[in-house]
Formats: sequence, structure tokens, C-alpha cells
Amino acid sequence: MDRPGVGCGVVILNDAGELLLIQRRKAPQAGHWGLPGGKVDFFEETRMTAAREAQEELGIKVAIGELICLTEEHHAEEAERYHWVSPVYRAASFEGEAVLKEPDKHSGLGWFALDALPKPLTEPTRQVLPHLRTKTGDAG
Repeated sequence: MDRPGVGCGVVILNDAGELLLIQRRKAPQAGHWGLPGGKVDFFEETRMTAAREAQEELGIKVAIGELICLTEEHHAEEAERYHWVSPVYRAASFEGEAVLKEPDKHSGLGWFALDALPKPLTEPTRQVLPHLRTKTGDAG
């Protein structure tokens, strides 16, 4: 990757305040838990990407709300060299029941309390948490 890639993520919270995370099956960060999201297609607005990725990965329809933060992830080792810049949005609402729609890419799915998140978490997800806890009023 010669230039940074553009991705996006979406924070989906249920009525109990639990965060929806999916477990990556593939590198980079295989086995890590993270937010739904993915690569922005050419000429696609990032809000549309966030909604599309939630539909593709989880089978749910998401109304995209406010921008929570911007994450940056980079890895410089030759074998696994990348740099991603990703806005992360809050889902204002969602419809449907989340299920794994891409089992070749993800091995797990779960709703987790912010004070009981699984480990390990992806780097972008770790970057989002302080912003999310501030916006939800969770001191944990």
C-alpha cells in the first residue's frame, strides 16, 4: 500500500447499551474483536460505506448518525504493511437481528457491555473507546 487507505466503522449499541462487535477471521488482527466496517469504495461517501458494511457483514439496516471520531492504523513491517484512516460513526438506529453474513471473514459476533469487552480488540476499536465512553457517559 503506497498511500493510506480509507475505511470506516460503525458503533451499534442496543437498548441495553451493549456494543456489537465481530471477531476477525483473517489477517491483519485475526482473532481480534472489532467494530463492523470496511473499505470505502471509489466515489462512495463514508456514511454510505458504514451502512453498506453493516448490511453486508451483519444483515441489518443501519441509520447512520453522528461522527464519533477518526481512527488511524498503520503497520510498517514489510510482510504486513498498511495505513488506514477511518471515520467512525454512531448508528442512530438499526433494524433486524445481527447475524454473521460473511463467515469467511468473521468467526464471532456478540453484544458486550462497555465494561466487559472481549479481548483482544482491534486497534481502531481501542481508539474509539475513549470517545464512545465520553459520549455515552460511561466512566468505565
